[in-house]
Amino acid sequence: MSELGTWITALLTLAIYSFLYRDNPFYRAAEYLLIGLTVGYSLVISVKTVLWPGLIVPLVSGEVAKIIPLVLGGMMLIRLVPRLSSWSRIPLAVIVGAGAGVSIPAMLKARVLQQMGATISHALSLNGIIMLVGVIATILYFYFSREQKGLLQPIAKIGTYYMMVFFGATFGYTVMSRISLLIGRMEFLLGDWLHLVPR
Repeated sequence: MSELGTWITALLTLAIYSFLYRDNPFYRAAEYLLIGLTVGYSLVISVKTVLWPGLIVPLVSGEVAKIIPLVLGGMMLIRLVPRLSSWSRIPLAVIVGAGAGVSIPAMLKARVLQQMGATISHALSLNGIIMLVGVIATILYFYFSREQKGLLQPIAKIGTYYMMVFFGATFGYTVMSRISLLIGRMEFLLGDWLHLVPR
């Protein structure tokens, strides 16, 4: 990284961390810059990798079927005209319907059936038994059709303990990842920028 790039990166990092003191113009400028650059970069990438090769080039080469997504995309932009905004519901309905039709079976297979298969297939080992007990106890905790009393109450309580372990581990992982990001930024500021720490 060039010296100018290092200085710009360091000043923007300090501007972002200045929010720890309080909201200020430096933080807001860095935030707006980040959002603007992200939107601009995403727009360019979308045009370059999706719109141009997937719509413009096929239309120019004579693929008439590509007119349908062009018309649907144009109808989505009609939302900007309040009088005609109801027409934008048609492409939104197509996107939601097609998305649900494609994603529901895939999610059902990946997040339910494969998980159930993996849980059952490992049920003969100690880890598998612990996992199976946790899955059943957690599912029974969310079984609201019957009041949690009798045998259901202690099993649901075990499910609560499993969830507490899961939430604790997730929180610990989140904190650890944020700390590693902070360490990376501090290494950059003290090493690459100020040269106080050897890199």
